[in-house]
Amino acid sequence: MSDTPDSAVRTYTEQHRTAFLDDLAAWLRIPSVSAQPEHDGDVRRSAEWLSAKLRETGFPVAEIWETPGAPAVFAEWLSDDPDAPTVLVYGHHDVQPAALEDGWATDPFEPVIRDGRMYGRGAADDKGQVFFHTLGVRAHLAATGRTAPAVNLKLLIEGEEESGSPNFRALVEERSARLAADAVIVSDTGMWNETTPTVCTGMRGLAECEIELYGPEQDIHSGSFGGAVPNPATALARLVAALHDADGRVAIPGFYDGVTELTDTERALFAELPFDEDTWLRTAKSRAASGEAGYSTLERVWARPTAEVNGIGGGYQGAGSKTIIPSSAMVKISFRLVAGQDPDHVQQVVRSWAGAQVPAGVRHRISFAPATRPCLTPLDHPALQAVARAMGRAFGQKILFTREGGSGPAADLQDVLGAPVLFLGISVPSDGWHAPDEKVELDLLFKGVETTAHLWGELAAALR
Repeated sequence: MSDTPDSAVRTYTEQHRTAFLDDLAAWLRIPSVSAQPEHDGDVRRSAEWLSAKLRETGFPVAEIWETPGAPAVFAEWLSDDPDAPTVLVYGHHDVQPAALEDGWATDPFEPVIRDGRMYGRGAADDKGQVFFHTLGVRAHLAATGRTAPAVNLKLLIEGEEESGSPNFRALVEERSARLAADAVIVSDTGMWNETTPTVCTGMRGLAECEIELYGPEQDIHSGSFGGAVPNPATALARLVAALHDADGRVAIPGFYDGVTELTDTERALFAELPFDEDTWLRTAKSRAASGEAGYSTLERVWARPTAEVNGIGGGYQGAGSKTIIPSSAMVKISFRLVAGQDPDHVQQVVRSWAGAQVPAGVRHRISFAPATRPCLTPLDHPALQAVARAMGRAFGQKILFTREGGSGPAADLQDVLGAPVLFLGISVPSDGWHAPDEKVELDLLFKGVETTAHLWGELAAALR
């Protein structure tokens, strides 16, 4: 355990609460919407604001890193300890589009505080969760008497996450020497709920493809030719039906190669979470749960690979009937990947499988989007345990563990830098990421501040 006095951290945090919230509100007023070209200047202004604020916080190095798209911000504060480990914090300063007419109660870029919550676009995703690191490091210094952090602290705050991070991996590869770290902290995540603090241990990867089937050179009469020539829509239906077996497993040979199986310990930890399937189904707008046999709903979402049809089409789609054999049909499929799966291998086995499903007389084309790798930190990793201890000190209760079913750029950091990725977030499902009236719970936001104040000492001890 680090020697940061918990009471001193809390006192310092409370003393600077008002100024911290004023600064966060100022940053939220910058509409840094990376997806809308008219806001390109605002995204740059956001990067410049953050860079200046990090220098004001005490970071000796705070730079704007250019990309072919929106700028990122890099900051560095070296420890006085020559043996200190290095920790890189990742987040993003761009936000989703928002307008009052979308259903917001107030202007999304004029933050307001109501009932212990700050409302505004980016309050939780992700400016609020980036910004708590600024007060956290200052509380760490004040409580320990240090003049520099207990770790070599680096920040990389991206400007294009809400646009799919198109230039992120190239940036990390280009700047890998400066980004080198013993551990990566991702503060673009959340907790189970307001009363159940949790640490996420991993995210799934993603591979997406589109398969197109081509039969006759044009739509042809089903009376004259039906039953005598191959129908690409029928072939596509058979292909889709062959995706899964009767137990809900993906039926593509080689798809599960390398999958890291859940341990009994992990399954027991998932079972500790206060999960109510009926409530979850209402959130999902679904009437029933489904999926791979032998696994719980949470295990299916967090720790098992999947194949999902995202869109399908072919033939006549208008009103009434049109008795044809269509000339083409298509399907879009996404594969969520788990630790141990290699996206390149998955693409190869999907290509082989798809080719084997196509009958004679039908041509096919399959194309893949750039893939995202999965990432997973073992439960017994010292850095993960340090995050859980720091969070436990801030919240004063047991910290549980989750995973994330979605995918993100965190895996690129793990892949390129070769460092374990840890997730530290205080956002909760009710915060409304990407939705009208996005907010952050202020009590939880300051728990994030306290967690980071404890974290640097905990990681310095754990990573030696």
